[in-house]
Amino acid sequence: MSVGAEIETLAGMFRMLGDGTRLRILLLCAEGETPVGDIARRLSLSQSLVSHHLRLLLRGERRGRNVFYALADAHVRRMIADMRAHAREPHGKLRKAA
Repeated sequence: MSVGAEIETLAGMFRMLGDGTRLRILLLCAEGETPVGDIARRLSLSQSLVSHHLRLLLRGERRGRNVFYALADAHVRRMIADMRAHAREPHGKLRKAA
């Protein structure tokens, strides 16, 4: 992969994670497999909105009438865990743009 292609891929990943709703869903799913209805209820979102975001972010597995979602791979789990740990550190807070 060229450096330019790698930068575009990384930028796309950061844009995806930059959406507050998607990040809330990711943090919830980092706790373990969760059905769409539970995600929607716990985050006070519509099931259709949750489903839209889930298709972009996670892997799903149908079990009977429910689809359970979880983070797609270990890289994403580690990245989310590292970002959360960094945000909790005193120096981890970013200044808001003016």
